[in-house]
Amino acid sequence: MAKKTKSIWFCSSCGNESLQWLGKCPYCGEYNTMVEKTVETGVVRASATSSGHVHKPVQLKEIESAAEHRISLHNAELDRILGGGIVPGSLVLIGGEPGIGKSTLSLQIPLNCPSLKTLYVTGEESVKQVKMRADRLGGDSSDCLIFSETQIENVISEAEGIKPDLMVVDSVQTMFAQSADSTPGSVSQIKEVAATLLRFAKESGIAVILIGHITKDGYIAGPKILEHIVDVVLQFEGENRGSYRILRSIKNRFGSTSELAVFEMTGTGLREVSNPSEMLIPMHGQSLSGTAVCAMLDGSRSFLFEVQALVSTAAYGTAQRSATGFDVRRLNMLLAVLEKRAGFHLSAKDVFINMSGGLRVTDPACDLAVVCAVLSSNFDFAVPSDICFAAEVGLSGEIRPVGQMDKRISEAARLGFKKIFVSSFASLGPKAPGIEVVKVADIPALVRALFPRG
Repeated sequence: MAKKTKSIWFCSSCGNESLQWLGKCPYCGEYNTMVEKTVETGVVRASATSSGHVHKPVQLKEIESAAEHRISLHNAELDRILGGGIVPGSLVLIGGEPGIGKSTLSLQIPLNCPSLKTLYVTGEESVKQVKMRADRLGGDSSDCLIFSETQIENVISEAEGIKPDLMVVDSVQTMFAQSADSTPGSVSQIKEVAATLLRFAKESGIAVILIGHITKDGYIAGPKILEHIVDVVLQFEGENRGSYRILRSIKNRFGSTSELAVFEMTGTGLREVSNPSEMLIPMHGQSLSGTAVCAMLDGSRSFLFEVQALVSTAAYGTAQRSATGFDVRRLNMLLAVLEKRAGFHLSAKDVFINMSGGLRVTDPACDLAVVCAVLSSNFDFAVPSDICFAAEVGLSGEIRPVGQMDKRISEAARLGFKKIFVSSFASLGPKAPGIEVVKVADIPALVRALFPRG
C-alpha cells in the first residue's frame, strides 16, 4: 500500500486526536494544548515483541478464578499498597515531582530483593550514576542488571534475552520507538512506548515498573491515555524539603485504591514508616498554645497528626491568611464561620496554619482540629496534649460527623489519648477502652467544653 501523509492535531494534555486545530480540547477542556503531528497512513507497523503468540477466545466459565500470583518486593508498605505484592505481567506507573524519590524507590526494590532478577533500564542517567546511588543505598546488587538505553526496541530485545523477573524503566518520557516519528516525550512517543511495554509485559509475564514525571499542576506528564494503559498508578506526594513521603494508589486493577504508604527520606534511601502516628503527633514534652491533634483517615488507614496555628495582630493593616498542607480557601471559610456564628473577631488578625510532617491534608475531619488550634492560639490557652479531634465544621457553625469514627477512636486510644471530641450526631460502635468520647453539637458548645476562660 502506498504511503501517504496527513496532519493530525494531538492534545498534549490528554492525547485526544483531532483533524483540525481547536482552541479548547473537547475531551479534557484544556486551552491551547493542540499540537500538530504529521503521520504516515497505509503503513503496517510490526509489533516490538517477537513472541508470535496467537490468542483465541475463551469461554468465561472455563477461566479459573484463582487469586493472582504475587511477587513480594520485601517492602511491607509497598507490598500492601500493591495489594500483597506485584503481579507478574503487570505494568506499574510511579509518578512524582523531581527529587521526590521515584528513582530511589525503584532502585531499592532490586537491592532489597537479591532473589529477584531485575533489569534496570535508565534513560536519564549513566550506569556510573546509578552505581553511585546503589552504593549509597546499600543492599545486595548481585542480580541487578543496569542497561543504559532509550530506544524501546533495543530494551525489549535485551529483556527477551535476559528474561528477568522484573524490569524497571526510568523514565517513560526518555524512551522512544522507531515506529513513531516524533521526539521523545511527545504524545505519540509516550503512547507507543507504553503500548509496547504493555504488550511485552502481558506476553512475557514479566512485571514492568515505569517511572513518570508530573506537570506543574501535579498530574502525570504525557497523555491521559498513559494512565489508562497501565495496570497500577502510584503517585508520590510530599515536600522535597520535608522528610516524609506518601505513596498513594491512584489506580489498581489488582487491589484497592484506598491505600497509601508512608516513607521517610534518609541518607540511605527511603525508610518505611509502619506507624506514622507516632512520628506526626506532638514531639514536645509540654502542652503549647496553638496546637491540636487530629484523627485523620486517608484511604483505609487512620493516623494522628498535629495541627499548628499562629494568630497575631496584623502588623500592616491587611490580615494575612497562610496555610501549609491545608486548603487556604477552606481556612478562610472556617475563619468566617468563627466570626459569624461564634462571635470571634479574627478579621484584623494574621492567621497561619501548618500541618506537621509536610503532609497535605484533604480529610474534612481536620476542620475541628484547625478551629481548636486557631482558638488556642487566639486565647493563648494550651489544649491538653491527651485530647484529639475528628469532625467537620459546617457553614452554620454546626459540627458534622465524619466516616469510620470507630477506626479513628481506636487509633487515638492505642496511642494513649484520653479524650476525643466528635460530632454529637456521630453514630459510634462499642466503646473503646481507655478513652472518653466527648460529643459537641456546635462551635459555642466546643468552646464551653474546651476553653473554660474562652
